[in-house]
Amino acid sequence: MEFSISYLSFYVIEIDQQKDQRTYSHYQTLDAATFENSALSQFLEGELKRIVKRKAQSHPNHAQAPTKLGEFVTEGNHPLKSNPNYALFQRALHATTSTDFKKESESFVETYVQTSAVRGGVFLVCQAKPKKYFDDLFLFILKCDFQDDIAVLSDANTLVKKVERAITTKNMKSIQYPYMIEEGMLEHTKVKIHQSSHARYFEDFLPFVTYGDPMPEVIKTQVQTMVQDHVNETFSSESSERQEMEERLESWSASETRELQEQLNHHQVVEATAAITAHIPDSKTTIKLGDVVVKFPLDAYGDNVHLAKYNDRYVLVVDAEQVTFDKNASPIEFLKPDHLEAVIQRMQADDE
Repeated sequence: MEFSISYLSFYVIEIDQQKDQRTYSHYQTLDAATFENSALSQFLEGELKRIVKRKAQSHPNHAQAPTKLGEFVTEGNHPLKSNPNYALFQRALHATTSTDFKKESESFVETYVQTSAVRGGVFLVCQAKPKKYFDDLFLFILKCDFQDDIAVLSDANTLVKKVERAITTKNMKSIQYPYMIEEGMLEHTKVKIHQSSHARYFEDFLPFVTYGDPMPEVIKTQVQTMVQDHVNETFSSESSERQEMEERLESWSASETRELQEQLNHHQVVEATAAITAHIPDSKTTIKLGDVVVKFPLDAYGDNVHLAKYNDRYVLVVDAEQVTFDKNASPIEFLKPDHLEAVIQRMQADDE
């Protein structure tokens, strides 16, 4: 999907670390005609298309995911327009003159300069619309870093020219609003943020936008709630067993390396995993048995993945119609497997 620029405001941010000063300068606000004839037209060619195509999840796989979906926060029954960030996006999105767009875009850069992770560079605010298919407006906010000391070819006399401050799209930070679920389907309550850095550039920048917890945290919270429900149903409120179980649950929640708790039976775990995968179909889990690590879809448990005990040791049973191997060859690839009963007999003999 290609875009045409309606308005673009160009700012340069300067950071003086020694004096702890942060300043910005407005270089120019371009309309559609002046943008097409500017060097920025080629500089941004394809960038907006890449930003829109970049995938994002409401609940990313990990906390440091570079691309996230944010949602504007509202309180009680207050309308969405009561959110200051949303109101600013709307004003910039629907500005119809260069003067109005410059005014609104300046609010963005003023807010960004006050964030703790601010860095020097070029700050761009763009109002754009797709060249084909539909006419909805989009707002893009781009932060490009300076790339110092670049040498470029010049004319025949000087041969090489040194550019003190060039800007680069490498590791460019971006915000897209509204979020496009797919072509023609927009979500105006959400923004898509990309920041390929551990610094929370745009999360600090938009204080009235909230982000979904990473998927592992979502699943962990659901598991904790389910186990707490089991505790409430199983033990009386004053029993020592309940107190002990709640302490174990609290310890489990705080621990990064957790061991098998042996509290729920097979059917309870199957029901719990089904409840999670109904909302999060792609949920996966990883089990480590001794030095062996096995990763599988959560909904496979109880179907073709089974955890059992044999002679006070843990056994993971996985059944499948096919066995494949990675690129590292091993003799196991030529194994003619025994029946499961024969394997159990061999395990029993090893324990004797």
